[in-house]
Amino acid sequence: MKKFLSNIYTVDEDVLEEYISHWSEYAAPKKTILTESGKTERYVYFVKEGIQKSYYLNEGKQHIMFFAYNPSFSGVVESFLTQTPSKYYLETITDSKLLRLSYEKHKLLIQEHREIETLFRKVTEYFLLGIIERHHQLMAFNAETRFKKFIKRSPHLLHRIPQKDIASYLRIDATNFSKLINTIKF
Repeated sequence: MKKFLSNIYTVDEDVLEEYISHWSEYAAPKKTILTESGKTERYVYFVKEGIQKSYYLNEGKQHIMFFAYNPSFSGVVESFLTQTPSKYYLETITDSKLLRLSYEKHKLLIQEHREIETLFRKVTEYFLLGIIERHHQLMAFNAETRFKKFIKRSPHLLHRIPQKDIASYLRIDATNFSKLINTIKF
């Protein structure tokens, strides 16, 4: 985690050590709902092992927004930052080992250390850039191009995440996804 954060923004060693010392270990078996729609996200997570998915339900169907895996943050970011009820779910796809930090402790630490506040502003900027890129891909690219970009970016996920979840994430009908996976060489 220390290296991951340091690659985003350089923080004084002692301040970063103090910040990291407040994160606690948390384990969740696969298919655990970490955050429910309508509930406020109380933690920000850092993924050590495992994969999680964030999704909303529409007429009982999951619409996957993102996957989180090592090394990255996980959680319902907008609910955590605003302390308002989540509009979607966060669920483990695989057994997961996470570090987590409560909102209350996070708020105290960013008030106490300007460097930590700057670090999380940078994290938020990267998150926003990722959302913009994803939105662009969904709006501008056809299903085959979206699939190819996913495989190029995250080939290791193809055999760790159910195909129906990847199809949902890419906004590809499950039947068309099955055809794509059988016709495209990767």
